[in-house]
Amino acid sequence: MQRQHSNFVDLKLRVARPTDNLVEVIHFYRDALGMDLLFEFSDHAGFSGAMLGHKGSSYHLEFTQKAGHIAGRAPTQDNLLVFYITDFEAWTRAVARMEKHGYRNVCSFNPYWDKNGKTFEDPDGYRVVLQNSSWDI
Repeated sequence: MQRQHSNFVDLKLRVARPTDNLVEVIHFYRDALGMDLLFEFSDHAGFSGAMLGHKGSSYHLEFTQKAGHIAGRAPTQDNLLVFYITDFEAWTRAVARMEKHGYRNVCSFNPYWDKNGKTFEDPDGYRVVLQNSSWDI
């Protein structure tokens, strides 16, 4: 039996999370990871934030900070965003850009990610894997 596709044909994805370190998180994702700063807002119902991604892509990340609220750090070292970069030269440049901005590769909680990737921890303890392989799903 073939499964029917859902209504997510024109899917757009926003991953949103709070932070206590908005300026530092923007630096990590924009400057070191190379994302575009798509939108910023300040004091919108007590929240300030930023949306980062790549112009024209169907996803972006939103980080928010609320005055007087403590967001805390990542609950585990296995909270990951994984970016698959198939081209070795592009992957090498991405890793070098992270290192140029002062971020060092950390050992992954799951050693699978260390085989073909490099893992970096953002200012809140959430991790980003730059994976040098294809995603063949």
